Amino acid sequence: MSRGWNSLRPDALGSACGSRSSRGRTTVRKVRVIGPGRVGRSFMTVLAERGWQVLAPLGRGDDVRGAAADVDLLLITTPDDAIRRVAQMVEPVASTVVAHASGAQSLDPLSPHTRRASLHPLTSLPDPEVGAERLRSRCCFAVDGDELITEVVRSLGGRAFRVAPEDRVLYHAAAAIAANHLVALLGQVERVAAQAGLPLDAYLALAEQTLANVRRLGPAAALTGPVARGDWATVARHLAALPPEEAPAYRVMADLAARLVDRDGDDRDAGEPTVARAHEVA
Repeated sequence: MSRGWNSLRPDALGSACGSRSSRGRTTVRKVRVIGPGRVGRSFMTVLAERGWQVLAPLGRGDDVRGAAADVDLLLITTPDDAIRRVAQMVEPVASTVVAHASGAQSLDPLSPHTRRASLHPLTSLPDPEVGAERLRSRCCFAVDGDELITEVVRSLGGRAFRVAPEDRVLYHAAAAIAANHLVALLGQVERVAAQAGLPLDAYLALAEQTLANVRRLGPAAALTGPVARGDWATVARHLAALPPEEAPAYRVMADLAARLVDRDGDDRDAGEPTVARAHEVA
């Protein structure tokens, strides 16, 4: 298994959107999407811009039995729990790669197709317009299966890395933490700030700066605040001031911050307060 970046040159678009025939002519790649929602339409827009011939998509209620005919790639962008059912409805074509865009699923749901692949963009695609913009922005893709899928990434100008089937769920869990849990945490910021009479917008620049620090320095070096400096009395005051329904999440995050402080081993004095001690004080 390759765990490192398999970077793909974004300027290699000439070969990415087609293949050479035996006579030296470029053959335009064809793709069809099943599931023309926000993810499917994001892919359709950018692949069309990059020289792929995008055939009419198929959605709910359409007959998908012949969907793999006359295309190089059939991309299934349905919800995860529908991938297996949809793939089994499609009649296999030996020359066609059937792929899904799920982050958590392995290639197994694409059986009985022999050429299978997965392509998960490690970015948020909230609607087709924003999604297309982000797919153009050299985003990262978790890929597996048939090598044609790396050609798709080259077409998109992205960076590919392979995730082994046994690591797929952990990979997707990390993505959920990075995106969904971050949104949930900012939801807590909004609620607690409102109790102090402040809007969420007052804190967004701080959040953006912190993320930039993480990108530049890494999580441990970017950590600031009371836990980073061992100020457990302030942590205790925070816990005492928070509404009861907000305190548990704060405790969990303070513990996670303490793990960053102690990641190289616990070098604190034996009598120094810990996060657990701050909880007791609160």
